[in-house]
Order: sequence, then structure tokens, then C-alpha cells
Amino acid sequence: MSATARRPVVIVGAGPVGVTAALLLARHGVPSLLLERHRDVYPLPRAVVVDDEVRRILHSVGVQEEFAALARPARGLRLLDARHRVIAEFTRSRHGHHGYPQTSMFDQPDLERLLRAALARSPECELWDGVEVVSVSQDTDGTAPVLVTFRREGSDEDEHVWADAVLGCDGAGSLTRDAIGAVWEDLHFEESWRVIDVRTSRPVRTWEGVDQICCPTRPATFMRLGEDRYRWEFRLPADVDLDGPDGRERLRELVAPWVDLPSAAAWSDDFEVIRQAQYTFRARLADRWRRGRVFLLGDAAHLTPPFIGQGLCAGLRDARNLTWKLARVLRQGADDGLLDTYERERKPHARYVIRLAVAIGWAMTGGQDRGAALRRAVVGAACRVPGVTKTVSRDLSPALTAGPLVRRRPGFIGRGLTGTFCPQPWVTVDGRRTRLDDVLGDSFALLTAVPPTPQMTAVATALDAPTIHVDDLNDDGTLAAWLARGRADAALLRPDRVVMDTVPAGAGHFPDPTAWASLLHTARRTTDARPVPLPRSTTP
Repeated sequence: MSATARRPVVIVGAGPVGVTAALLLARHGVPSLLLERHRDVYPLPRAVVVDDEVRRILHSVGVQEEFAALARPARGLRLLDARHRVIAEFTRSRHGHHGYPQTSMFDQPDLERLLRAALARSPECELWDGVEVVSVSQDTDGTAPVLVTFRREGSDEDEHVWADAVLGCDGAGSLTRDAIGAVWEDLHFEESWRVIDVRTSRPVRTWEGVDQICCPTRPATFMRLGEDRYRWEFRLPADVDLDGPDGRERLRELVAPWVDLPSAAAWSDDFEVIRQAQYTFRARLADRWRRGRVFLLGDAAHLTPPFIGQGLCAGLRDARNLTWKLARVLRQGADDGLLDTYERERKPHARYVIRLAVAIGWAMTGGQDRGAALRRAVVGAACRVPGVTKTVSRDLSPALTAGPLVRRRPGFIGRGLTGTFCPQPWVTVDGRRTRLDDVLGDSFALLTAVPPTPQMTAVATALDAPTIHVDDLNDDGTLAAWLARGRADAALLRPDRVVMDTVPAGAGHFPDPTAWASLLHTARRTTDARPVPLPRSTTP
């Protein structure tokens, strides 16, 4: 390849975050090139949990139906004491705000294969595997194209590709992070844990959710992943051996609260350890996520302990937040300042989720200092206060903070709808039952409970947004009730389905659209097909 070759977007790393970003960009008509050093999907499981928001993202890239066939909804999270008595239970619904189970268990290699298959079907996406990126460089002002230098497997020759933007989805050891001069902010959690994945036909005592064992000497996590697949995580030093007769006896003792195994001498093949790996769980946040046209996503930008199952979820949220903005800049000439809102919106959200995971880790299962027992007692007592567990369960993914694309009203009591996600009920359009997002498409959208006023119509037209009256969607009343609770007659949805602005009840107009209009103004139009406004129904 010559040094003059160029792509709109180069993505460093073809794990689930990188591939999802490529598929989302393709939905907006932006071609991308993924560079991945491994030849195939990493065969062993790592992430095992996603929430309903991520299921909605998977729907948007076309793999949701296939994922549903291999995912297992979970009932939630239980905190247990050292004697396995329930301290608190955080239940998760099988039908969450986004229209999917709030917690789903799965094998990461299965998900990655689905995403890779979707990638192969997308003409806008190109994957080069067996390729190691060795440098990412751009001019100091960050305005010129980015030069990515790489080497193919078995070759010492440097090759180059120019890109209008580079997404660093290259994990915790990110070269891209170093390239933009970002450093880790330590959020003060680091522990060594052993992760053990098992396949067994033996009876296993499980409540079909996640168990978190709150014990100062032997904290642990247990979950069922599939029909005969289970995962245990124990805080163990790296030198503890679980192989051989002595190791198997030690493992038998560790899993005894959940499954009965024979002694090591009579060990049988009906309890197969698929893998065991030592991990250091850390809590870190990159101090910057962007320099010019180079961005960090996923583990390159943030690391979280796994105690609330939000590691992969956070990375896919990054992809969802950034890609529509990048597409608007690259394809439609929107202001580059639009890209600043990526870090501004995602970083506080990621910090919140990491701190929540750290709180669970330190207060309930971790912490070997003198305050650990006190923290466990305080959190245990708090969890017994009516409504606390429900609130924590609901707020795993809080509203985005106020900013240029999240308009909050001065003097408005409560957060309102802005910065939150539009719910996704089933709707019926033209006699066909479907998901709301299939009607909304990939563009902005205006959902209204009242006839649109001229100003509302002008805003929708400027954004190429379909205007849809909630009565025409024939849902179960979810959307009308949602607008009413938010004291809004209409909600303007971004392409990622976050509410950007609302028309307050009775106002008839958006109070100040100029606040975000300059960022979203485009110099050119695209010819992408979009949903057309639905006609008002004439039937009762």
C-alpha cells in the first residue's frame, strides 16, 4: 500500500467495540477500515453481561435477533454474606426501558462472531487482520488527516494509511492512548482475581442471577452463562494453584456452596474447567479521550471492575455516542465542535459507572483495610431501606449531564426528559408490529403528542427529522405516558435515541433551539433514505 492511500475512518482494534463502531458508521454511510492484530476472534470468554441499552445498540447494527437466540436473561444481582444469606437483591426486569431484558448473560466469542458476520455483510466495512499498528500521528493542531502506520504479520515493512478520523478501540494497553498523550487517572481500586469458566452437567444451585459474596476473606462472584455454562470469580493470589490433585481439591472447596463435586481422587469429566485466568481488576479513566481527529473508546478510555457488569456496556455506549456525530461531521460538514460533546457526555457517565462498581467491590466484597467491615455494614443497612435497591438498579445508566446537546431548563424541577433515552415499546405501523427504532431509523426524530406547530416543523425539517405523532404508533400507551411524566408535548430525539430537547407542555415550541443549532448545522445534505412522517390516523 502506498503512503497516499486514504480512508474516512480507521479503527484500531476489531473487538466488539471496534466492530460495533464500524457497523454504526456504516448505518450512516461512512466507510471504515479496521486493523486487528489477531487473525480470528479470541476464543475464550471475557465479558459475559450486557444490559437492555446495549441490546438496543445490537439491534441497531442488525444482530439482535441472533443475539437473543444465544443470550440468557438474568434475574439480577444478589449480595450475600459469608454464610450465603441474602443481604440485598437488585432485581432486573425481562422487559426494560429499551425493550429488552435488563440483564442478559452470554459468551463474548459468540457475540463477536455475530458482529464479524455482520461486518462481512457490510460493503462499507473492511477488516484487515494479522496487522499490528505501530504508530498513530497527526499535526499538532489536529486539523490535518491522521497517519496510521502498521505492519502485516510476518513482515518488517512499514505500511501507511491516511484517515480523516481514527478510533482507538485497542484495549487497556492502547497505543492510540499513548499517541494522543493521554494518561490514566487512578480511581483507587486494584485487586487480583481468578476467573474460572466451567461447563458441567451436574446440578448447580443457582437463582438464575448473579451472586456477589460479601466476605472479607473469600469474596466471590457466581453466575450462570448458558444451559451448562457457569462462571466463578474468586479473589485469589496469582500463586494459588487450582490444577493437579491438590488444586482440584481446593477448587472443589471453593465451588462447594453451589455444586457438589467428588473428591479430587474421584474427579470426573462432568465438571470441565474451560479456562481459568488471573486478572487484575482496576478502576481507571483516561484524562483525555480526544486529540484532533483521534478518539479513544472502550478499555482504551476507561477500565472498571466487573462487579456490576458494565465494562463492555460502557464501550458500546462510547461507540453509539460518537459515531453519529462523526458521521455528521464527515459526511455533512457539521462543525468540528460537535465532536467535543463525545468526551463531555461520555466521560462523566463512565466515571459514575466505575465509581458504582468500585463501591460494590470495596464496600461489599473487597477491601482488606480496617474500614472494610464498617463499609459492608453501612451498605448492607442502606440496602435494607425501602426503595434503595430499586433506585440503584434503575440508575446503572444515569442521564447524560447537561451540555450543548442536552438542554436543561433553568428552574425546571427534576431532570425532565433531556439527557435520558426514549423508551422503546412495540408499535404497530401499517398493520405490522415492530420495534420503535425500526420506525425512527438512524436520523433525528420528533415524537409529539400534539399537532406540530410551525416552529416544531421547522426544527424537524432543518434536521431531516421525521415528525411522528405518538397516537399513530399504536403502542401500549408507553410513549404518551412518558411525555406526560416529563411534562412535555414533544421530544426531539438524537440518532442515539437520547432526548436532546423538549417542547414543554402547552408551550408550542422549543424554547431555545439556537443553543444546539450551530453545532448541528450541516453544509451539505445526504441522500440517505429516511422514514417519512406518518399520517395522522383518521380512525378512533
